Amino acid sequence: MTVKEQMDQLTDELIVHARKYYEEDAPEISDFEYDALSRQLRQLEQEYPQWARADSPTQRIGGEPLEGFDEVRHDYPMESLQDVFSYEELWEFDRKIKEQFPQALYSVEVKIDGLSVALDYRDGLFYQGATRGNGVVGEDITQNLRTIHSIPLKIDTSIPRLVVRGEVYMPFEAFQRLNALREEEEQPLFANPRNAAAGSLRQLDPAVAAKRGLRILCFNLQNAQEAGFGSHYDSLESLSALGFPVVEPRLRTSSMDEVIRFIEKAGEERDKLSFGIDGIVIKVDQLAYREELGSTAKAPRWAVAYKYPPEVKETRLLDITIQVGRTGVLTPNAVLEPVRLAGTTVSRATLHNRDFIKSKDIRIGDIVRVRKAGEIIPEVLEVVREKREGELPEFHMPETCPVCGAPVLEDPEEAAVRCTGAECPAQLARNITHFASRDAMDIEGLGPAIVHSLLRNGLIRSQADLYFLKKEDVAALEGMGDKSAENLLSQLEKSKENPLERVLYAFGIRHVGQKTAQVLARHFPTIEKLEEASAEELTAVRDIGGKTAISLHQWLHSQQGQHLIHRLKEAGVNFTQPQTQVGDLFQGKTFVLTGTLRHFSRSQGQKLIESLGGKASSSVSKKTSYVLAGEEAGSKLEKALSLGVPVLSEEEFIQMLPPDILAKQGENK
Repeated sequence: MTVKEQMDQLTDELIVHARKYYEEDAPEISDFEYDALSRQLRQLEQEYPQWARADSPTQRIGGEPLEGFDEVRHDYPMESLQDVFSYEELWEFDRKIKEQFPQALYSVEVKIDGLSVALDYRDGLFYQGATRGNGVVGEDITQNLRTIHSIPLKIDTSIPRLVVRGEVYMPFEAFQRLNALREEEEQPLFANPRNAAAGSLRQLDPAVAAKRGLRILCFNLQNAQEAGFGSHYDSLESLSALGFPVVEPRLRTSSMDEVIRFIEKAGEERDKLSFGIDGIVIKVDQLAYREELGSTAKAPRWAVAYKYPPEVKETRLLDITIQVGRTGVLTPNAVLEPVRLAGTTVSRATLHNRDFIKSKDIRIGDIVRVRKAGEIIPEVLEVVREKREGELPEFHMPETCPVCGAPVLEDPEEAAVRCTGAECPAQLARNITHFASRDAMDIEGLGPAIVHSLLRNGLIRSQADLYFLKKEDVAALEGMGDKSAENLLSQLEKSKENPLERVLYAFGIRHVGQKTAQVLARHFPTIEKLEEASAEELTAVRDIGGKTAISLHQWLHSQQGQHLIHRLKEAGVNFTQPQTQVGDLFQGKTFVLTGTLRHFSRSQGQKLIESLGGKASSSVSKKTSYVLAGEEAGSKLEKALSLGVPVLSEEEFIQMLPPDILAKQGENK
């Protein structure tokens, strides 16, 4: 078999398995086997790029981060629809259509609650993808759309150009996973799957979008008449045959009574779908009729969107319980008398935070109105004050963590109450996973699954316990064995030599990220010096604010924080920082790096600048000293020029460096 034949075979095999996994939910091989095949294909494509296919699954993992999105003018305008909220309005729509076209048929489809996009295919290959924007001009998000496995990269068609409109959405399961991960990483949660899908598609780093589990359902062929179709419904059938995931359920009928039955049935069964819908779309099916009906300035006359009313029910609030999340946030939750809502029985609902309870004056025993936010998450809307029975006591958040008993810290800016316990069991899995992560202690092989297994078997109760594990105990865990246990213990031993900045970041202290940990460790090169510093002395350090100083000081002097540090010292973990600054050439200077650098990566360039006393920033402002511009520099270069910020080429930057600095940087990679 030739190399080209091998690459074609691997590509075809991966396409089949991707379809089984992403579209049919019936995988035939494990993730490990799929990843192994994918790595094999990527390696061959790197060696023989001339034989890499446009529809290769390797196109879906995301490329280099973008500087920004280019504008795309839609050749076929992406119109919005007129909303209707009653059956009377539907009958009026039907009357107007049938007066002009008595033989009109309707194509009826569920209205997906996602983000509308246009997919442009040229000679059967996916050429470009764009957001709706204002309907006339959108944003080029081709790279992000390539990462969605349900979008075909190549189709078998003789039609030179197809422009397909679809709705990108995030399945409920993927949405819940994403919010759980964001909670772990202390990032704001997405309100609903639609916001999550929109935020994912607008990521400048396609690799981030690739991890979000996005899907698409197509609902229109924008150039259907040019492609030879006379019926919208038939064009969808053709798209389905070409491999596009097409909106389901759908119906073609001439009867408005049948349309209404479809609306009612879809409303009853909407909670069974894996994605959100917010209505039903009714369109005239015959494309020739559509052309004659035309459009108003705002919407086509040949289609309407029936919107489901939000369902709100009353029930009694039986209790308020406190859940301690993996980031230590104490979240109040309502315990409700069970009530049927949007197709499911609801007995619990989020109360968000203390300010929400106070502003709504929510008290245990109240009758409250509840709904499903975004048709998914139950939430309390308000108290039915006229139904309050007597004087009910106000609710107050606890002063100590209900899980570990550590004091809680109130954050007035975020209305959040947090457990301050460094070893709180509620946060343990998240804390240990973060402790072992690549940018922290970098303990290879200690992922979430192994962490949970160690906790489940009672082998660890804190980060420090990792360093006291015994080989025979680790080897006995499911999926491990002697060799894996040896590798893990070897990685743990290696991690003991990490500098102080990594240990500080690994602790997961609120407001202490990588950059902050680096600044602190350079200023206080031992843990003892850091512990001796007052909050005021901490804020005197450049880039350390008041909130960071208070959070760090409280953590370092808490009982659990002191215990963890003591145990890690006992295990032999390093708590000192080697001094890496070799000069002060760039002292007081701020650099922004953009574009592709040929002699070193951006992270290496940042280390070079910092080793000479400078600061690397991600955004250009009037305070920027220099912009270091590599090849294909984008919006940051344009902003620098507009602000009059000096711009350096890579060669000019290298000429500024001491003669031996690049060699030293290479040794420290």
